[in-house]
Amino acid sequence: MAQSPDLLASTLVGTIDEETAVSAETGGVPREFLDFCRVLDGVSCNPSLELFGLEDAMGLQFYCGPVVDSLPGLSPEKLFCIGTIDQAAIFLDRAGGGVLGVPEAGADWIDAERFEQLGSSVEAFFLERLAVPAEYVRLAAIDDEFMEYDDWLKLLRRAGLGG
Repeated sequence: MAQSPDLLASTLVGTIDEETAVSAETGGVPREFLDFCRVLDGVSCNPSLELFGLEDAMGLQFYCGPVVDSLPGLSPEKLFCIGTIDQAAIFLDRAGGGVLGVPEAGADWIDAERFEQLGSSVEAFFLERLAVPAEYVRLAAIDDEFMEYDDWLKLLRRAGLGG
C-alpha cells in the first residue's frame, strides 16, 4: 500500500474524528455508518461505484425520500444512503444494519420491486464485496477489456488481494 500513493489519493478519502462522529450521530447519522467512517471516510472505487464519506452522505439523503409508485420502503426513517453503484443508491438499513440496494437496475433502481441485501453491515459489504476482486468486478460490472485500467483493482492487487 505504501507503494500506491497515486491510487490511495484517488480512491480512499480519509477518516473522521470522534468529535465529528458524535456530532453526526446526534444529527441522525446511523452509528454503523459512523463506525465505518472512523476507519474509512468514503471510497471511490471507480466512477460508477462509490461509498460516500460522511460529508457527502449527509448531503445526499434525498435518495431516501419516498417517491410515488416507486421502490417500496424508501423512507429517511428506515434508510440512510451510503453510496451508489451505477447510479443506483446503496442504503444502510437503520433497523438491521444491513446494506441494501438494487445495483442491476442502474439508473432505474427506483422502479425496482424490492431491495437486495448486499451485505450484513457496511463493514461486511466493504470486506466481502469491494475488497474481493471477483465480487467487485461483478458488482461494478467491469468489462474484461477495462479491468487492467481500473484503479481499485490495481490497489487490491498491490495489496495482495487478487490476481
